[in-house]
Amino acid sequence: SVKHKLWTIVYQCRLTCKPTCTALMVWNLGKRFPPRHCRGRDVLLNSIVDQVFSFENTALPVVVEARVPAPDVNLPEVMLALSAAGESAYHWSIATDEITWSSHAATILDCALDRVRDGKHFASMLDTQNLTSRFETVMRTQTRDSGEGVDFRIEYQFCCDGRDGDKSVWIEDHGRWFAGTDGRPCDVYGTIRRVDSRHDHEERLNFLGNCDPLTGMMNRGRMTEALGEAISVAAREHGQCAFAIAAVNNLPVVNEAYGFEVADEVIVALGRRLRQVMRGGDGIARFSGGKFGIILNNCDEQELHAALERFLVVVRDNVIETQHGPVWAMLSIGALCLPEHAGDANRATARAEEALNEARRHPSDTYVIYKPSARLAEERQLNARCATEIVHCLKTDRFKMAFQPLITAATGEIAMHEALLRMSDRDGGELIEAGHLIPVAERLGLVRLIDRGVTQMIIDTLHSYPDSKLTMNVSATTATDPRWYTQILDMIRTTGSVAQRLTVEITETTVMNDIATTRKFVESLRDAGCGVAIDDFGAGYTSFRNLRELPINMIKLDGSFCQNLKGNSENEYIVRSLIDLGDKFNLKTVAEWIETEDDAELLTSWGIDYLQGHYFGHASVVPPWAPGNLSTFVIAPVEVVDTADTSEIPASEVPPGVPEGDLDFSGIDDSISALKSTLELLRNHFPESPDISEQAA
Repeated sequence: SVKHKLWTIVYQCRLTCKPTCTALMVWNLGKRFPPRHCRGRDVLLNSIVDQVFSFENTALPVVVEARVPAPDVNLPEVMLALSAAGESAYHWSIATDEITWSSHAATILDCALDRVRDGKHFASMLDTQNLTSRFETVMRTQTRDSGEGVDFRIEYQFCCDGRDGDKSVWIEDHGRWFAGTDGRPCDVYGTIRRVDSRHDHEERLNFLGNCDPLTGMMNRGRMTEALGEAISVAAREHGQCAFAIAAVNNLPVVNEAYGFEVADEVIVALGRRLRQVMRGGDGIARFSGGKFGIILNNCDEQELHAALERFLVVVRDNVIETQHGPVWAMLSIGALCLPEHAGDANRATARAEEALNEARRHPSDTYVIYKPSARLAEERQLNARCATEIVHCLKTDRFKMAFQPLITAATGEIAMHEALLRMSDRDGGELIEAGHLIPVAERLGLVRLIDRGVTQMIIDTLHSYPDSKLTMNVSATTATDPRWYTQILDMIRTTGSVAQRLTVEITETTVMNDIATTRKFVESLRDAGCGVAIDDFGAGYTSFRNLRELPINMIKLDGSFCQNLKGNSENEYIVRSLIDLGDKFNLKTVAEWIETEDDAELLTSWGIDYLQGHYFGHASVVPPWAPGNLSTFVIAPVEVVDTADTSEIPASEVPPGVPEGDLDFSGIDDSISALKSTLELLRNHFPESPDISEQAA
């Protein structure tokens, strides 16, 4: 009976364990049977163990005699294989607490085996910071052994010189424990191996996944998790917490003046300063770039004010010493109280960023605590509606071009037209100005699409009407973005001579914000054959040097200076100076927003080249070059009276306004001749209307 049980165990263990573990287990189990139950117990055990290692083709009992025996294995070869793999086998008898090790264990553990001869001594060599141990894994498990043992795999830190020593190694412990007759763990068989390199690599990955490598603080991902936990705790316990984002205002200046290495030093130093004045239970993270995220637990609004002021003071009062000299930094902080104003981490960070943007609008370092704003909510809804409207207009061709004339001041003739953007309502009827969409489109980045669509419409107009000359506006966003203005240039270059009838307008503010990129754009436009004008000239601060270096050929004076000129000495001085400036630089000048005849006459007398405004005509979507478009030319009816009969006309029939007495008809023949010439020109221009003279009459 004993032999049958032992051989059954041998076969089962040969399926799951290594030969060394199988032999140790069989020997240990066999020792439990008293000699009186089995004659020659020790001889029998020695025989079985020998056969386990030699795997002789010994006939198994009936329950397993159909099994196929394993191939022959030599014990020294097994030990060599374990050693080569960097592993060592062990057997831990829980009843006696003895641990039997294979010979390679001392090398792996880097200590004498007598120091780990039993479970108690082995446990004393484990680091106290370990999350688990072999004893806890085996003895405190809820898993039951069904006869095949229970597998386990754990890692822990082993102190080679004891817990007071400096040397330690990381061990992977993989094995299987078996239960005794009472169902509790009885024996543990397994192997150990060193995993220092793998553990260091995993620790590095874990660090990079949770911490910022520059400052050692939490990174944004880990901060988001911690912030979510803080909000949940505050909501569950009906408490309060707060979150703040602190940004270094002048970090771009530091990058430019000292280099990115010094900027990194500044970030690290600021992080340390902020941590010094934080409470023990609060957390700090590197949010992004030059921004820090700060979680303040158990913090109400009054305490938040005090904390934010501490953060500003600790940064403001002292310069930061770096390898390249002292650097001064300023903070702006946006914060909010939680969970009052945000129920989750993502919303909290978004609203803290919103408060930070508000703080950055102030001229000096300051902080802003988020408060809900009805105005801001309405603006965002408007932005969303406008964005939807813009995209819909582009898809359905609801954007139209309206043309306003530019008049040559010296002759009163139309020199060109400015193409202005209009949009039709959803019903396709009424046309409205689209100017209110442009600021929103610039903020949302959609203005590039509008510029591209407008350029295509203007090029089509120039192709359709060879007599047309147009000016068009290009947004600052497109004019300073080489990736987008290249598309505009490609569209213009493919039009051939059409480009010579096009002038592109860019605002003076655009020129000042990015003079280098704007110069490249202007030069490319001139190379393509276009004219270039600076719009709203006088509203910015363009220097004479920049004006000279830009290859432009026209300036359009800001309309606010060109209104109500009579009796306004300040505007007169500004306008006359700008006109003289354009004359000195050989640039054509245009006065906008002309509403009255007095302003037009004054500007003409001062030497302006072109005039534009409602006084000369409103913008119209009807192309002014289209045949039959004569709405702006009205010839009043004329009644010719014979001078010989005037004496016989009764006074009651004389039209009002006609002076009494002899009428002077000198020059009437010249007027009639001029009228006839005009009618002849109309006939030649509109040959399809043979009754033009009757219509004019």
